[in-house]
Amino acid sequence: MSSVPAPRLSRTPLIVAGMLAAATLLVFAPGYAQYDTVAQFNQVLSGQIDDWHPPVMVWMWAWLHPLAAGAAPMFTTQVLLYWTGLGLIAAALHGNLRRAGVLALGASPLFLGWQVVVLKDAQMIAAAVAAFAIVAAFQLRGRPVPLLAAAIAVPLFLYALLLRANAVFALAPLIAALLPTGGIVRRAAVAIAVIAAVLATSGAVNHRLLGASASGVEKTQPLFDLAGIAARSDAAASTGLSPDAVAQLRERHCLSPFFWDPLGEPARCAGVMAPLRALPGGRLYVRLAGAVLHHPIAYAEQRLSHWNMTERWLVPAGLTGTAPPAGNEPNDLGLMSPGHLAAQWQRVAAVVAETPLGWPIAWLAAAVVLVATIAAAPEVVADDRTRRRLALGLLASAIALEASFLVVSIASDLRYHLWPMLATGLAALVAPRIENSRRAVAIAGVTALIIVLPGVFARAMLAHAPASYQAMLAWDAGALALLRD
Repeated sequence: MSSVPAPRLSRTPLIVAGMLAAATLLVFAPGYAQYDTVAQFNQVLSGQIDDWHPPVMVWMWAWLHPLAAGAAPMFTTQVLLYWTGLGLIAAALHGNLRRAGVLALGASPLFLGWQVVVLKDAQMIAAAVAAFAIVAAFQLRGRPVPLLAAAIAVPLFLYALLLRANAVFALAPLIAALLPTGGIVRRAAVAIAVIAAVLATSGAVNHRLLGASASGVEKTQPLFDLAGIAARSDAAASTGLSPDAVAQLRERHCLSPFFWDPLGEPARCAGVMAPLRALPGGRLYVRLAGAVLHHPIAYAEQRLSHWNMTERWLVPAGLTGTAPPAGNEPNDLGLMSPGHLAAQWQRVAAVVAETPLGWPIAWLAAAVVLVATIAAAPEVVADDRTRRRLALGLLASAIALEASFLVVSIASDLRYHLWPMLATGLAALVAPRIENSRRAVAIAGVTALIIVLPGVFARAMLAHAPASYQAMLAWDAGALALLRD
C-alpha cells in the first residue's frame, strides 16, 4: 500500500458508494419508523415541538416535509449523507483493500440495518461521517481544505452536535483532530472549548431559536441516579426520597440497570418519584452531587451496573434494543414500512447483533488497543502523520463517547453506540499500515479473550431477558443490578 498522497480521488469507490446508496434507497424506502420517529413526525405535523427529542431534527424534517410525504425526506437525507461520507473516505485512501473495507463496513448488516431507521442516531452518524469525510478527503491527499468544503462541513457538524445530548463528547475530539496543525495540548483545549460552548448554548438554541417547549427531559438523569443511590444506601436524607419511598422502589422493581423508564411508569413508580420530579432540574443536579459525595460507592454501583448493561458485556442473551427493527411502530400518521426484502436484511442484522460484533464493549476494547498500537508505531513517511492524526481522532471520538456513558446515560439501546463502533472500524482502515509484532498480536488476542469469554459465559448462564418493552419495565435484573438485599 503506497503512502504517497493521491492527486485526486479514486473514482471507483465513489461509483460503488453511489450504487450502494441507490440500492439502499430502493430496498429500504421509505425507512423504518420507531416510537421516537412517530413522536417526532407528530410534532412536524402539529407544529408543537418539545425538547424530549432533538428539536433540530423536527425543524429539519418540517423544512424537508414539502418535498415528500412521511419519513421519505429524512430517510433519503441520511442515506445520501452516509454513503457520500463513506465514499469520500474510501476514495481518498490508498489500496483497494482499504477502500473496499470502508464500503463493506458501511454495508454490513448491523450498521446499514440501523442506518435505515429514521432516528436521531442515524441522522447524527450520517451528518458526522459526511462532515468528517469532506475535510479528511483533502487532508488524506495532502491538500489544504477549501473554504467551500469547510463551509459545508461546519453546518453538518453543528447539526450532528444538536441531535443528541451527549453528541458533543464524541464530536469535540473529532473536530479537534481535523485541525491541520497543533499538538495534543492544543487539540485537547479545542475539544474542551467545543464541549463547553455546546453545553452552554444548546438549551438556548433548542428553546429560543427552534422554539421547543421544555419537557423535563433534563430531569431524567438525576432522577435515575438519585433513585439508584437511595436504593443502594437507604440514603433518604441526601437523595430526598423517604425510607418508605425507597422501600416501594425496591418492592415494585422500579430500579432497572437497563433504563430509567420504570421510574416514569404511571401505574407503579411515577407516584413514588413525583416529589423529586416536581423539583427544578438545577436543584436535582445539586442534590445528586451531594448524594454522590456522601455515597460514592452506591453511585459507583448505580453507574457501573448500567454501564455494563449498555455496553452489553455481562448480560443475558436476547437483550432487547439490540437488533434494528423489521417493522414500523404502529401509527396512523402514514408512516409506512419498507418491503419484504428489507425485513429479510433486518433479520440477518438481528443475528449479527447477538454476536460480539453487536457488543459495544468489544468495539471499545478494540479502540483502546488500536490507540496503543497506532501511538507506538513509528512514522515511516510524512503522509503517516495525517493518517495517524485522523485515525486517533476517530478513536478518541469513540472512546470519549463510550466513557461518557459512565456518567451520562439512562438507557441501553445499541443504537446509542453505533457511532463509536463505526468510528473504530473507520479508524482501523484510515490508520497507517502497522507491522504486526508478536507483542501487538498477543495483546489483541488477550484483550479479545478477556472481553469475549466472560460475555459468552454470561449469556449462556443467565436467564433470558424479556423480549418486550412492557415486560422489561418490570424485569428483575437480579445480581446484575448490584442492589443489596
